[in-house]
Amino acid sequence: MTDSTPTPPPLPDRPAAEAAAASAPEAVDDTGVPRLVGEVDDIGRGFLAALFDISFTTFITRRLASAFYLVGLIAVGIGFIAAFFGGIIGGIRALWWNLGGGISLIVSTVIVVPILAFIAVVVLRFVIESVVALIAIAENTERTAQNTRES
Repeated sequence: MTDSTPTPPPLPDRPAAEAAAASAPEAVDDTGVPRLVGEVDDIGRGFLAALFDISFTTFITRRLASAFYLVGLIAVGIGFIAAFFGGIIGGIRALWWNLGGGISLIVSTVIVVPILAFIAVVVLRFVIESVVALIAIAENTERTAQNTRES
């Protein structure tokens, strides 16, 4: 029989903090982990400070995109429910006066309203993604301009 106890991995020749400090001393905290800078660092600035930044150096659109999408989804959902039930109730009401018109209204409501709601969600997502992509392009262009000026 052989001994099956695992051997521990070898230890590094120097501590992580020392190794990280040797590569970039200004961007490392006391744990040896590089400090995040840029957009992630700007999150701590606060939403209200960015909202009232009259020089428009900080964009809030990317932070609000998910909230706008959620509000849009809720609006599409409310519109779907109102149109769906309104069409069904209108179709049932129309059955009393015109049987064929009532049936066609019910059938068209069941088919058309979900398709329109789906298209509305796709368009909402497309518009929000387009705005976020435009803001990302602006941020990357600004970052490129700053790096070009420094060189």
